[in-house]
Amino acid sequence: MTDAPRVHEGTSLDEAMLRWRNEKHLMVCAGRSNPELGLRIADVLGVRLGGVMLKTFANGEIYARYEESVRGSDLFIIQSPYGADSLNDHIVELMLMVQAAKLASARRVTAVMPYFPYSRQDKKSTAREPISARLLATLLEAAGADRVLSMDLHQGQIQGFFQIPVDHMTAVPMLADYFAFRDFDAPVVAVSADAGGVKLAKRFQAHIPDCGLAVLTKQRTAHNQAEVLHFIGDVEGKVAIIIDDMIDTGGSIVGAIEMLYEHGARDVYAAATHGIFSPPARERIRESQVREVVVTDTIRIEPGPRDDKIKVLSVAGTLANVIRAVFTDDSVSDIFAGEHQLF
Repeated sequence: MTDAPRVHEGTSLDEAMLRWRNEKHLMVCAGRSNPELGLRIADVLGVRLGGVMLKTFANGEIYARYEESVRGSDLFIIQSPYGADSLNDHIVELMLMVQAAKLASARRVTAVMPYFPYSRQDKKSTAREPISARLLATLLEAAGADRVLSMDLHQGQIQGFFQIPVDHMTAVPMLADYFAFRDFDAPVVAVSADAGGVKLAKRFQAHIPDCGLAVLTKQRTAHNQAEVLHFIGDVEGKVAIIIDDMIDTGGSIVGAIEMLYEHGARDVYAAATHGIFSPPARERIRESQVREVVVTDTIRIEPGPRDDKIKVLSVAGTLANVIRAVFTDDSVSDIFAGEHQLF
């Protein structure tokens, strides 16, 4: 709780009250989707993770209550909805946390959603279907969110679905640096997982010296099903690194891995910001010839004893830097040197 203002000698009560009201008060809280990431972010920022009581009643309804005052605070709520059985619950939980904070007089509430769900439903592909990503944006605004932070959005137009500020972050430099310091003893090629991800692959390529570029094209035959159709580039005797924004069921990635080996790749790796890993993704990765799959902790991941091919990097430092910049009204673009732009 913010202490009452102290009146120093020579300072009027009105002046002290004005200075007190203008002081910013940073708070970070986390929902139940990824509490470990919330703790890491708070640790980097040097603050304590705020206490929130979160419960699910027997009938499935969710309850949220802050265990300390949030009045006048600049509150950042960490929530990355995921999971076949919990994604929608995480979304409702986030909205309840946002509304509870607004009703408790938080000065500004920022929804920190490293993974933005429903992002693949960003347009009408066929008749009589919703634009779900647009609806989620509307619901967050209706709940009272003043700002949204997200990472490697699936499509750039999602930013335009909001009428509140959206700060976009990227994990591509971190993923690229992980591979840049590896001694592969062979030329490296960045491979775009599809035609729409070429810009993502080019940013990845820019961080690795003398890195080539290749492109795969695919066609979706049904939801969560994709067929790799064509390959453009040269991977003969080279190390191919597939770069994508997310890995869900793993079908596309495994198909791409097989095609790259068919075209003579010496080794194949895969990297993605969001490791959703819906079943049977982990089984597919284990059975594939991929050397390693590198993802981040935007989504809570608990690798099992057989998931030795999965490597998880933490984005807590990146998220903490952006939160600090937003809190102090500094530039987010400077943190990424312009590489976070989607277009």
